[in-house]
Amino acid sequence: MQSILWTVDRMSTFIGKVFAWCALLLTLLISWEVFSRYVMNNPHAWVLDAQIMLYGALFMTAGAYTLSKNGHVRGDVLYGFFQPRTQAIIDLTLYIIFFMPGIIALTWAGWVYAGESLAIREQTFSADPLPLYPFKYVIPLAGFTLLLQGLVEIVRCIQCIQTGAWPAREDDVQEVDVDKLKEMVHVKDADIAALDAAVVAQEKRS
Repeated sequence: MQSILWTVDRMSTFIGKVFAWCALLLTLLISWEVFSRYVMNNPHAWVLDAQIMLYGALFMTAGAYTLSKNGHVRGDVLYGFFQPRTQAIIDLTLYIIFFMPGIIALTWAGWVYAGESLAIREQTFSADPLPLYPFKYVIPLAGFTLLLQGLVEIVRCIQCIQTGAWPAREDDVQEVDVDKLKEMVHVKDADIAALDAAVVAQEKRS
């Protein structure tokens, strides 16, 4: 089961990283257009539309990536004080009531919306029109990846409710086991206490 969860995490991460290149393309495109407009006096009507589509693709595909990293903003003022099982119950309730219906609707409506756009070969409304239908297929793609990642997070909530602890994510940093570390270097608590006492005594003398 854990391998399946991590596989979906990797897919969300891969898609997020691929579309993250939109940020670089946006930077280069805007820089080039500023130079072309103000230095060469040669603006381009299609650049604004391209900027909007690149930013939209970047924004939409970041959703599943951020969810896979548990990076979405939440009201953590009280949530952080709850036990993991209570957190999982809250998350599970919100996923079922709000998240899943919304994402299912987004994916379905996005697919219909993109299909209609393809059927008429929709273009942007500008002097130099760009094809719009390829961009609109990002909507169902983002919805589908969010839907899969949401199902993974629901499974994690159920596992946490059963075990009382959140299951590890693939990129989680594992805390150091202090006791095992002491055994590895052959250090005892008495040795640490003696060292602390020696340091304190040295500080007093100085």
